[in-house]
Amino acid sequence: MSSEDILWPQLIVLSNRPDLTLQAQLRGAIAQAVLDRRLPPGTTLPSSRRLAEMLGISRNTVVSAYDLLTLDGFLLAQSRARHVVDPSALENASQAVGKHSEIYRGRPDWNARLLHAPSRARHVTKPVDWYNYPYPFVYGQPDPTLFPTAEWREAVQLTLRSPVIRTWAGDQVDADDPVLIEQLRKQVLPRRGIWASQDQILITIGAQQALYLTAALLLNRERTVGLEQPCYPDIRNVCRQFSAYIVGLPMDREGLRLTAALADCDLLFVQPSHQNPTSVTMSLSRRRELLQAAAVHDLLVVEDDYDSELTFAGEASPALKALDQDDRVIYIGSLSKTLAPGLRLGYMVAAPEFIAEARALRRLTVRHPPSNNQRAIALFLQLGHYHTAIKRLIAAYRSRATALAEGLRLHLPEMVFDLPTGGSALWAEGPPEISFDSKVKMAAKLGLLFDPGSVFFDHPDPPENFVRLGYSSIPVERIDSGIRALARTLYSSAPSGQHSRRTPPESL
Repeated sequence: MSSEDILWPQLIVLSNRPDLTLQAQLRGAIAQAVLDRRLPPGTTLPSSRRLAEMLGISRNTVVSAYDLLTLDGFLLAQSRARHVVDPSALENASQAVGKHSEIYRGRPDWNARLLHAPSRARHVTKPVDWYNYPYPFVYGQPDPTLFPTAEWREAVQLTLRSPVIRTWAGDQVDADDPVLIEQLRKQVLPRRGIWASQDQILITIGAQQALYLTAALLLNRERTVGLEQPCYPDIRNVCRQFSAYIVGLPMDREGLRLTAALADCDLLFVQPSHQNPTSVTMSLSRRRELLQAAAVHDLLVVEDDYDSELTFAGEASPALKALDQDDRVIYIGSLSKTLAPGLRLGYMVAAPEFIAEARALRRLTVRHPPSNNQRAIALFLQLGHYHTAIKRLIAAYRSRATALAEGLRLHLPEMVFDLPTGGSALWAEGPPEISFDSKVKMAAKLGLLFDPGSVFFDHPDPPENFVRLGYSSIPVERIDSGIRALARTLYSSAPSGQHSRRTPPESL
């Protein structure tokens, strides 16, 4: 970028500090622009006469500032009238800032200023181009071939009619789309055994925002939260943002085990339908026992009803919220996770007092989720497309889960797992000597992606012999060869061959 392209008066803003001369203010402003990399090395500065005119200051002030910046290593004088940013300016800066700290303040120490560092929390990770891998056993990603393109197009086109645009184009402040709320009340929630009034429902930007709003309103360092062990890492990380004390609660084949530790909890996060990562479905009797224990110990329960629609064996159990007689369950659902996660549309159902505060907090962050998406999903529901799409997903996922189980039994018979009865992933335990964490990079070279299980355990030395294998995004015909690749990875010290990533076929 040439100096003529830069709006210098906007880039170099004098501080107007009464304790500094104009020359010192100018030196500090130019140095800060260099330190912030807004003036890259080699950038030519305006002549002293031109910069003085632009800033409305004396030319002698600019000349003195340029000379001192050159002495301090920020600028190079290439001629009497031409100065450029020194290529070594950043290396020279520490000495100059230390010598003239009253002028060159330098960048803030952000590591010292930040009270939280969520980027350091451990998350489930995957390559951004996961769809280019032949065997993507990744979780929470869609298969585009299963997306109801024509039906979604119809719903979106209806939102673009002029009378409809007027209903969603404006700033809704903290309101939700009334058509969507009505469709939730009439079509979605009753299938989970829930009947709710309008003041008990809040639309969110995915279930993730619902979890965050809940934690923000109910947790601090004085409160204890119970989490399933293993559990969805983002729930754990959200709770840590609010300094809550976390208690890990054990699981069995009926879901969360009701131990004495519940008595110490103020809040409990559970995923009864298909627990993440184990896919365990909490039994109906355990659900009732949990609600009884919650009443005895006066604790609140957050129910993340993840993948509840995707039950393909047996009957779906009613939601905890459906069995709740005391209004102590906060129910979280998603309209986009199974269909297309990028739509980012979830909802909460809870006591009116809680919803009112969650709505107010949502307004302070995003005001409301995009209204056009709300209306499009509302019409998608109203036209019957949503439930048709879910039936299609169930049929596809049932066959993929079966193929995955058969592949494991054939190629990795030592793996211990239960055949999924729903959801979109299989959780398996390998022999103690296997470390899935150590095989991730080797597997990727074979075109194979999976989620090592250790990230789901809140433990300083988590077990590494667990794995989560998602099947929402891998076509059924590739599952067997993918499991064979997994077996080769686990029992070889180096990959026998390297599969190149490629543009996926239409089935991905």
